[in-house]
Amino acid sequence: MADNDNKRDIRTLVSQFRTSDHWAVSLARDLLWIVAVVGGIALALFLICGTWPAVVTIESQSMVPHMNVGDLVVVVQKDRYGSFETWVDGNASGTLKFQDYGDVIIYKPNGITTVHPIIHRAIQYVEPGSVTEMKGKKLPINYTASHSGYITWGDNNRYPDQLSNYPGIGQIEPVKNEWIVGKALFTVPVVGYLPLHIVEVTIVIVGIMVIHELYLRSRQDKPGKQPKKSGKKQR
Repeated sequence: MADNDNKRDIRTLVSQFRTSDHWAVSLARDLLWIVAVVGGIALALFLICGTWPAVVTIESQSMVPHMNVGDLVVVVQKDRYGSFETWVDGNASGTLKFQDYGDVIIYKPNGITTVHPIIHRAIQYVEPGSVTEMKGKKLPINYTASHSGYITWGDNNRYPDQLSNYPGIGQIEPVKNEWIVGKALFTVPVVGYLPLHIVEVTIVIVGIMVIHELYLRSRQDKPGKQPKKSGKKQR
């Protein structure tokens, strides 16, 4: 009996929430709707791309001119929608990806999850030991790989990642398979500025919604004009 009463109470609360004209409840319904839509899109992207995050934003100029700051990058699993290729593989097959050879990968530098992933091109796969040549050119200094993995290189950088020091990370090691989030499938220009300023965008949207609800509320509460009396005066 108590269970039936609880179910009726829950249904009553849900019905009141759905039909209430109170501005705060109406705003809450709108916010829940936005959360549901965003969640649905995120789930769809995960199922299609097989990765999380399924989209990332270019935040630096290291991939200019093939990827620019503010570009939104759609990320898929490494071997989804075509076989994975390094610069060496692409150079041999003649396949261009983002106007150059080799897939652009998104990876966690040195496996660290507390920093932003890096979006650079996979150049070649190396085994532990000395590496003296990249992109068909002799390196200015000898590099010794501590373990097997991928050498990566930003299209706009002078040197590969493994010969560079990154703030808070140090020297980047060859990228292991388990460090790879995915590969870039395509980019959408400018749209990535929204995630870069998600806090500001959220504040603006919520503010507009609140102002809109208050405006509608003020119109509902405004007293209507009294209708004019008609008819001739009696003598």
